[in-house]
Amino acid sequence: MNAATSLADPALFDEDGLLREFARWSEPLAEALARDIGIGMLTDAHWKIIRTLRDHYAMSGAAPVMHLVCRDAGVERERVNEMFGYCLNAWRIAGLPNPGEEAKSYLSNM
Repeated sequence: MNAATSLADPALFDEDGLLREFARWSEPLAEALARDIGIGMLTDAHWKIIRTLRDHYAMSGAAPVMHLVCRDAGVERERVNEMFGYCLNAWRIAGLPNPGEEAKSYLSNM
């Protein structure tokens, strides 16, 4: 992410703060989003979840099931909440596009 890119840029993010285009994600953008959300520095465990989310999404083009993401990343489900606050934050930082209202509600309550 460069200085000209704003985390509130409507060309880059939707009204829910989710990246509009999967391909526009970068690690510096993920780091900026984590700081903006209040997570701070991303650890190796964060990056495992982020990369696994991105891999699952890239393969299916759909919202990955979080218990499968956790299993594949080798991270306990409860640990994801400790690291990200809730799953929708992990989704945002991973740069995945808006999954729809039902999925957002589910991700916000996990």
